[in-house]
Amino acid sequence: MADSTAYTPPEVWTWDKENGGTFASTNRPISGPTHDKDLPVGKHPFQLYSMGTPNGVKVTVMFEELLAAGHKDAEYDAWLIRIGDGDQFGSGFVDINPNSKIPALVDRSGDTPRRVFESGAILLYLAEKFGAFLPADVDGRTETLNWLFWQMGSAPYLGGGFGHFYAYAPEKIEYAIDRFAMEVKRQLDVLDRALADRTFIAGEDYTIADMAIWPWYGNLVLGRQYNAGTFLSVHEYKNVRRWADMILDRPAVQRGRMVNRTFGDPEEQLHERHDAADFDTNTEALRAAG
Repeated sequence: MADSTAYTPPEVWTWDKENGGTFASTNRPISGPTHDKDLPVGKHPFQLYSMGTPNGVKVTVMFEELLAAGHKDAEYDAWLIRIGDGDQFGSGFVDINPNSKIPALVDRSGDTPRRVFESGAILLYLAEKFGAFLPADVDGRTETLNWLFWQMGSAPYLGGGFGHFYAYAPEKIEYAIDRFAMEVKRQLDVLDRALADRTFIAGEDYTIADMAIWPWYGNLVLGRQYNAGTFLSVHEYKNVRRWADMILDRPAVQRGRMVNRTFGDPEEQLHERHDAADFDTNTEALRAAG
């Protein structure tokens, strides 16, 4: 292990240099906009500004599931926010989410536009608005919210902790990777034990808790997150893998994970979504180009 005395924190920390790594150009210790930029507005009741990261996938899956369930009023425009380019620091985006994180949503279905930010808040907002994917009974609702907020509290350890130090940091730090790998495996064990005697994470019904957890932990056990499946021995979590495969088989999930995606296979990318036909148009364009 590296010498633990190599770095001594100063009495007062100051930001005087980029910290390196994948997101160094957009990391900073202050909030607020860096530039003026209005956001586009489409024709549908909901305007989503996002990118196809796990937090963004939560919401696009929710919209596609709502539409698949027959909620026609859930039509949405999904506009791409390129976080590597700093789009999230534009003035229009900051007006919607002062924390400058995707996803951010504007509900324009009423007389006054309403902003909703934080992925868990968006899932809960849409579930309550449409009366879908959130049990009506107190016990079912409570268990669903237990797991929804579990994911919101756990994501910093998986994404900001393990993902950063294992995949994105400019240098590998053994202590940091070991610390966060241990916590991620503990979280996978929590999920695996919970899924041992139930179909979905909150019970026998598919809910917003599944939509919140799957893009992070489902993709992890499917080998699609940080290329860390072997390192974390994800094959050990058989109940999580069964659940992850089952959710991946859902057509709405397959569509939702394509929206605002800018990486991976071209056929799995739909940079912006403004109509259900965009999925077919994207496929036809790729075939013609191939």
